[in-house]
Amino acid sequence: MSTLEIPDAAVPVEPPAVRPGFAARTWRTVRSSRAAAIGLAIVAVHVLIALLAPVLTPYAPTVGDASHALLGPGADHWAGTDSYGRDVLARVLYGGRYALGVSVAATVLTLALGTVLGCAAALRGGWLDDVLMRVLDAVLAIPSILALLVVVTALGTGPAVIVLAVAVVYVPQVVRVVRGAALAVVPADYVTAARARGEGTWSILRREVLPNITDVVCVEFAMRASWVVLLISSLSFLGFGANPPTPDWGLMVAENRTAITVVPMASLAPIIALATLVVGLNLAADGLSKAWGVDRIREGS
Repeated sequence: MSTLEIPDAAVPVEPPAVRPGFAARTWRTVRSSRAAAIGLAIVAVHVLIALLAPVLTPYAPTVGDASHALLGPGADHWAGTDSYGRDVLARVLYGGRYALGVSVAATVLTLALGTVLGCAAALRGGWLDDVLMRVLDAVLAIPSILALLVVVTALGTGPAVIVLAVAVVYVPQVVRVVRGAALAVVPADYVTAARARGEGTWSILRREVLPNITDVVCVEFAMRASWVVLLISSLSFLGFGANPPTPDWGLMVAENRTAITVVPMASLAPIIALATLVVGLNLAADGLSKAWGVDRIREGS
């Protein structure tokens, strides 16, 4: 008795599951994570205020009137004036430009260098991985504040020097995080297939590894950005960051700390602006990391 054979073409085959794109996953995460939505909204408000600073205030942030120094909040100056007669609100609004601009530049440079080095170490392995990790361990053994002061003392102050100093401090930490995430991707079949096709290291890194650790890199960007904002403001407070009369939040606190009992808003206003920006970045990073499941990778790195 013969059996009836069903041709293969008649058997329904389910299509392979397609992973949603990064933009779709990000939008889904923001919708499902209240912390991420609130954090990104706070950051967006700061960005919008910084861009619209010339429209929101009629005063120049670096021009003052000595006859109007140390005034309390009023109809003309909503947050008062500082010891040089400059409008506090104007300096806070324009200070967001410096904080966001320098912090974003420093974080982008840090993430770019750390991501390339971390992925290259995970992908190549061998002596490159061993040597790079030992060098980074030696760098991490140096206290961060000491490394910052060495760079600033050697090269001077200014936005470019601050960006370089931040990269020196944070690149080793980013390399360790990205390397940990990349090590989970390197043994995958699609990476092995790419190697079998004869693709080069940078091609595999760009086409196979990076797209699969984008979540980790984005969370790392948000987290590092909050630390960079605090670090840059701390340097300005200590006198190693922005040069007067640059509208910078850390510099504003340093300039007005002796008059905090006379005009408290001159010091409190930049502190509030700095705190809300850092809280927004931290909320965004925490929300994204939990929604994307990045916590395990970060803790294990």
